[in-house]
Amino acid sequence: MITETIKGFVKRLIKPGNKSPGPVGAGKAKRYSRDEHQIDRRLVSRHAVKVCEVLQQAGFEAFLVGGAVRDLMVGLEPKDFDVATNATPDQVRPLFRRARIIGKRFQLVHVVFGQEIIETSTFRAPAAADELTDDHGRILRDNVFGTQKQDAARRDFTINALYYDPVTETVVDFHDGVRDLKARAIRMIGEPASRYREDPVRMLRAVRFAVKLRGEIEPATAAPIGELAELIENVPSSRVFDEMYKLLTCGHAMDCLKQLRSHGLHSGLLPLLDMVLEEPDGLSFIELALERTDKRVRGGKSVSPSFLFASLLWPQVRTRWQRLYQAGEHSVPALIAAADDVMNAQGEKLAINRRFSSDMREIWFMQPRFERRQARTAFRMSEQPRFRAAVDFLQLRAACSEFDSVLAQWWMDFADAPDAEKARMADALSGKRQPGSSETEPGRPRKRPRRRRKTSAGAAAAAGRSSASTGNSGAPD
Repeated sequence: MITETIKGFVKRLIKPGNKSPGPVGAGKAKRYSRDEHQIDRRLVSRHAVKVCEVLQQAGFEAFLVGGAVRDLMVGLEPKDFDVATNATPDQVRPLFRRARIIGKRFQLVHVVFGQEIIETSTFRAPAAADELTDDHGRILRDNVFGTQKQDAARRDFTINALYYDPVTETVVDFHDGVRDLKARAIRMIGEPASRYREDPVRMLRAVRFAVKLRGEIEPATAAPIGELAELIENVPSSRVFDEMYKLLTCGHAMDCLKQLRSHGLHSGLLPLLDMVLEEPDGLSFIELALERTDKRVRGGKSVSPSFLFASLLWPQVRTRWQRLYQAGEHSVPALIAAADDVMNAQGEKLAINRRFSSDMREIWFMQPRFERRQARTAFRMSEQPRFRAAVDFLQLRAACSEFDSVLAQWWMDFADAPDAEKARMADALSGKRQPGSSETEPGRPRKRPRRRRKTSAGAAAAAGRSSASTGNSGAPD
């Protein structure tokens, strides 16, 4: 009886209303009820809830954690959901019909529900003194399991160290993440410089969270970034690609690029970032592309990585294309060579998936073909997988005066039309002279060439014979 009374007293003590905000890293859990955190459970994936329920029914702890909880608390619908539990990967996997253990640096379980994957990780313990790291302090292997409190201390920022139990609808907060989230403050858990050395990608994440939440990076958290920015070069290029994609699809892409520059993270990170804000001609194209990307993100629509990076790299491709063309190379071979040069340069810093890079090339290589509007060519192009993406890309070029807007609109209408309407549009082209423009200067709106009457050698000979018999000069009227 006395034990139960003590437990009840302790529970009352740890209620948020009875505690003053403690320092970051104090590790004293605060619990927020549904009325306090105001998370709308309807925004939570039913599959994520199912994973938590199954684990809890098996006797384990299970919470939604990280970005999903952060977004839920500010009223955003998360893109994906992660679960943290005290069950080990070997204990999690048998509980679900479709689950697999992945990861080398830190093992976790992917629980698969159709197209949705719920990433389930075990609580982590603090890094050991003899933890395997590289020469710059980045952790290479991290499979030490721990408690929820230890796991919270291992999270990067206070706003990401929030745990939500969808069964009891309770939020658990060890590092005043709720307080920082309300203040829109991006604050590192632990000593910032050391945490950045453990994982330099955290510098990019700090920028993304600050822009996405329209907040500020707390001064002590921001201070080491400029000095440690070069550590990004030691991060695997695949991780840089993933983080860059998140930056560019957070709904505030151009702001993210500007913040990267202001914190000194742009130099050497990607060749494109070194040039984006310095080339006036390319800047207008990229700004328009990112503006339309932000609009899709805010509208809840998907964004194709292929289209996004094809847009970001296009100004460089176009510049090289023009240079090769002006040096005497034919238009299409010049474009292929320009694309190869740019992709090879980017590959050193950015590991673009082979499938994405193939799609990017298709989008680029289709651009010269839009200059000729012929029925057979149009139908052939419309059957290609990346045709619609290439037409959308063409609209960007037309909006920046790189391509004839009337012709670009015809291709858009053709892409949107049902098959019967496509046939009618193609028939309307029959009998009309279609100007060839395979050698149109790259990046310039095509101009209709003047018609010229050409006389073949046979026709000239016939005209000569006619003039000899009739006494005419043979000159055109």
